[in-house]
Amino acid sequence: MSDLDTRPTEHAVPAEPMGAAGGPRRELLTARKVPLGGVRGTEVERTLPQRDVPTVGAWCFVDRYGPSTAPMRVLPHPHTGLQTVTWPLSGPIRHRDSTGSDVVVRPGELDLMTAGHGVSHSEIADDGAELSGVQLWIALPDEVRHQAPRFEQHRRLPVLEGPSSASTVMVGRLGDAESPALVHTRALAADVALRPGTTELPLDPRDEHALLLLTGDPSDLDVDGAPLLPDGARPGLLHLGTGRTELALEARGDLRVLLLGGEPFREDLLMWWNLVARTHEEVVAAREEWEERSARFGVVAGHGDARIPAPPLPGVRLVPRRRRD
Repeated sequence: MSDLDTRPTEHAVPAEPMGAAGGPRRELLTARKVPLGGVRGTEVERTLPQRDVPTVGAWCFVDRYGPSTAPMRVLPHPHTGLQTVTWPLSGPIRHRDSTGSDVVVRPGELDLMTAGHGVSHSEIADDGAELSGVQLWIALPDEVRHQAPRFEQHRRLPVLEGPSSASTVMVGRLGDAESPALVHTRALAADVALRPGTTELPLDPRDEHALLLLTGDPSDLDVDGAPLLPDGARPGLLHLGTGRTELALEARGDLRVLLLGGEPFREDLLMWWNLVARTHEEVVAAREEWEERSARFGVVAGHGDARIPAPPLPGVRLVPRRRRD
């Protein structure tokens, strides 16, 4: 799970006051195409963070990759202050990290890596298989963001069945289906497979939610009685705000959508490259430790001295940007 942009933009999110999440809304956050430096032929569609909506709950980064047969060779790189979620739709990915994990994640399986104070990992897929999927970050709350890193893989996940849907719960709880993945905020991620018909998904009204099309024709889906994408709109993440107790999905074909949700994040958050921190000084220190090969980030076995160098910091101090609600 990585951001390989060689000129990353900083994203600083000041703490959100209680009650500022804004209630129900319907706002399309347009995806932007991001070429991943150092991974030839790989491009992703990034829908979080956005300048005006940097997070949905604690979800602070959403990439949709593929389908592509280009090899994925992401050499060791660092993370701090977050959890990474890898959810392949097609093709296997080999994950290795500095905790000693060495696993292959396949469609229908979940990789969850908790960076804590610092971790490094690699992602390799070079067997020519078609690759597609989503990669996500969850920001860690302050009281746990300095913990030791850990990794978990879940090959069996609960499914909430509906009259015309099957929702695989990757993170959190949807109805009476609860994921075994260990997270530190109230967060939800579900891969919802839709068949023709109408489905009503239960939501927690305290949380904000968003919806991303994974597969299928967007014109075949209405969300709460309106098209997923307005005529002529580019693909993106449909931000639904807070205050909803259910979400009505009417499908006219077979589709898959990603449902994200969580309690609005109430802490300062500063993101740069693959680092989630709170202050400019923390980012500078973590970058320096990575470049100095500090023990903080450990070693990923099997790559020798090969690793991804940190990009240069911008020539200005990283400062907060205000969330619009």
